Amino acid sequence: MAAFRHYLRQFLRFSEKAAQNVGITPQQHQALLTIKGFPGRDYVTVGELAEWLQIKHHSAVGLVNRLAAQELVIRKSSTEDRRQVFIALTPRGDELLRELTVAHKEELRRIRVTLQELLERLQ
Repeated sequence: MAAFRHYLRQFLRFSEKAAQNVGITPQQHQALLTIKGFPGRDYVTVGELAEWLQIKHHSAVGLVNRLAAQELVIRKSSTEDRRQVFIALTPRGDELLRELTVAHKEELRRIRVTLQELLERLQ
């Protein structure tokens, strides 16, 4: 388990650096992933984002503000309830996330054999 946690932490560190290399924080990367991968639709509410990231609502608002300032997300008012705001990726946000995803897939391919060996030892 110690070795598995070590490699898991290495992957997380890789992910943090990859995000920083493209000019965003790891939490911003997680927010973009949440929006893109939200079940059933390509947008989230601030409340949903807060829940998925396990952060407070006001922290999610600040996170969305920073992402919007970088033109990575846009806010769309609900047509049914003007008080409700949906957060969606911009084309720029989608492209940045795609770039990060490619890098992450390459890293997972690189460490795949090591992780498979560790998992086999755990069985």
